Amino acid sequence: MNRARSELSRQISQVRDSLRSLDRSLRRLVPFLEAAATPSLRGSSTRPPRRLSAKARASLVLQGRYMGFMRQLKPRHKAQVRKVREAKGVREAIVKAKGLVASTGSRTQSR
Repeated sequence: MNRARSELSRQISQVRDSLRSLDRSLRRLVPFLEAAATPSLRGSSTRPPRRLSAKARASLVLQGRYMGFMRQLKPRHKAQVRKVREAKGVREAIVKAKGLVASTGSRTQSR
């Protein structure tokens, strides 16, 4: 009984030491975190997002739809869609990819 109690005391002492060490480490870390959280005196290092024209935004939307469908296709079907894209453009490629996704029974994308 006495031996178990001394073992328990030793374990508790080790946990306390570990917690003290963790506390010291976190206290040393605080100034670095505060410095990282406050903007520098020279100004913010992050730039505001670029403004996109309507044409550029529409292009990105089409690219996103194209890529979304392409991810769902098998390599053979991807090759077919790429050929359609080269010959007829992105819009037709999206239509082709959408049809292939629907025909293969993969999950469909709503839009």
